Amino acid sequence: MPSKSSFSSLVAGLLVLLVAGCAPWHRAAWTGDKAGNAEGVVAILPLQNLSGGSAPLAELKQEFARRLALRGMAILPEAQLEQFMTRHRLRYVGGIDATTAQALRRETGAQGVLVTQLELYRTPFPPRIALTSRLVTTEDTPRIVRMESVALSGDDAPGLLGVGLVDKPREVTDRALRLLAEALTGGEPQPPPRVSLGSDSVYLARPLDPGRSYRVTVLPFYDKGSHGYAGEILALHFIGELVRQGRFQVVEPGTVREDLLRYRIIMEDGVSLADAELLFGMLSTDLILSGEVNDYQDLQGAQASPKVDFSALLLERSSRRAVWSMGDHRTGMDRVRFFDIGRIATASALATGMVHQAIAESLGR
Repeated sequence: MPSKSSFSSLVAGLLVLLVAGCAPWHRAAWTGDKAGNAEGVVAILPLQNLSGGSAPLAELKQEFARRLALRGMAILPEAQLEQFMTRHRLRYVGGIDATTAQALRRETGAQGVLVTQLELYRTPFPPRIALTSRLVTTEDTPRIVRMESVALSGDDAPGLLGVGLVDKPREVTDRALRLLAEALTGGEPQPPPRVSLGSDSVYLARPLDPGRSYRVTVLPFYDKGSHGYAGEILALHFIGELVRQGRFQVVEPGTVREDLLRYRIIMEDGVSLADAELLFGMLSTDLILSGEVNDYQDLQGAQASPKVDFSALLLERSSRRAVWSMGDHRTGMDRVRFFDIGRIATASALATGMVHQAIAESLGR
């Protein structure tokens, strides 16, 4: 006759299996099964380079895929993905539209796509890297189910007499890829840095209904600076934060891009009211978020401080009015009081903190 302790262990094990069986589809789908069946396979697209410089994209993707595989993710073989991309002449890797998603699922069996952007890559001391990655379903309407980001610098934690400085780019890169892979597969995400926004930087005209879910379209921000990709990067940070809130259904950027191209909508100076009117109907969205970037800099050097300056506007379909807006400029040294404690080393981390704080103060309630 089994002991009381063994019986309790058996019950606990059965409860774990029961809970696992009742878990949401996407948590099980991304890991696949031990037999390596196609169900749950994820296609990892080549990295989109938004860093403004050269980077070993193929090597970064290979190591990222290896880390994800170690965490249990079933990954579509590279040769099969390359054949699909060649067959469909797929060049854009910053997102996926509905037609491509359906074809990928039909032809390869992949249930998900991993879209990854390299925001920053610097090898001179201090080495720095920033990445954003999101899991998107290949359903008829692609859906973002998880989105995470990581930003690291070799001088994030210098410590006393610089004992914590990291001067080897490989060490910083490997740690970033490991943290990102863990966050995407159920591990702890990198917490956003603490950023103090100005007292008048966020304006909420009318609170959103806390009891309903909103479909949100985030447009690429208009880049007024010299970075070149800052508008896309800021949009990604907003998308990631809105996805993490759980109450917003964010339209996949690849779908937004495809519709903008199809209807030949060009927003050289940002979104106009006429553009918004068309987009509301075209994307069947409740909210449209757009904005502009005035400054986005990652200055090189051990004592260099990043700078981020942007504004954002949220338009509501029912009223055709702005329900929320923000605008602020910060540097990585704003919260430093002594010994560099509180310093933020990268523009990506600074932007993450600014967006998180702005959403938490208003839309996150």
